[in-house]
Amino acid sequence: MRRVDADNLGAWLIKGNADHADLTGRFAREPRVTRWCVQPSYRLELMRAGQPVLFWASGSRRRDIPYGIWGLGRLAGPPDRDAAEGGWSVPLDLVISPEAGRVRRELLRADTELAALEVFRQPQAANPSFVTRREFAAIARHLAA
Repeated sequence: MRRVDADNLGAWLIKGNADHADLTGRFAREPRVTRWCVQPSYRLELMRAGQPVLFWASGSRRRDIPYGIWGLGRLAGPPDRDAAEGGWSVPLDLVISPEAGRVRRELLRADTELAALEVFRQPQAANPSFVTRREFAAIARHLAA
């Protein structure tokens, strides 16, 4: 696994699996995402309010869902641990885009600048994932298209 540091961080990438939760239904009802779970690692120490964050929807390729980048926002603060449940999460200021504004996994995978995305190399890795500055610039071009 490639290490991330402040010098090469372009954005955090938070993943949700549509095979385990009804992401489409949830975000149709409420597109604003204010918190998402993350797993403890050295990466949590690097997370700061204001850093860009992408939402990546994943799931079975047999389903007709446009997996890929569904939203862009910012971290609203550092990760924290839920005292009652013990899990970690991060506060977000992120809105899921309407379907027409989402960038499909296939389009991103076809971009040679994004071939080494961590989410492609290690799709089962725990949250948070990350994209480099260069990768984030390429993703931003797709989001603007």
